[in-house]
Amino acid sequence: MTQDSAQDAALLELLSDGHAGVLVTLKRDGRPQLSNVSHAYDPDERVVRISVTDDRAKTRNLRRDPRASYHVTSADRWAYAVAEGTAEVSPVAADPHDETVEELIRLYRDVLGEHPDWDDYRAAMVRDRRLVVRLRVERVYGVPKR
Repeated sequence: MTQDSAQDAALLELLSDGHAGVLVTLKRDGRPQLSNVSHAYDPDERVVRISVTDDRAKTRNLRRDPRASYHVTSADRWAYAVAEGTAEVSPVAADPHDETVEELIRLYRDVLGEHPDWDDYRAAMVRDRRLVVRLRVERVYGVPKR
């Protein structure tokens, strides 16, 4: 493992350490739009998954320009990682048993564990017009944990 790949691995580990971060998308005028969100990171796929609603600025921004960054910090805030990549958005949840809802359930389980009422959760995902943002990590930078 090279020094760069070792540092990348240490930075990517920060994505797995927790589930909170800041999603950065680009507004129409080029300025950043930041949103505090929860995430699940899949290290094998190098993908950050985030549940969002269809009507939010971040969703509109990503449909227009899929470039995004995702910022996470260690609990003591001394270490941080910024994952950059190209995001894709799933279809909006349209049926309690469609593929989007199934992915939202996997995401929920990865972040919070089991839900007390999966039928209610499924209905809420459709009612809220939820979808999944998948940020494929192409580059990472920051300060790894010591």
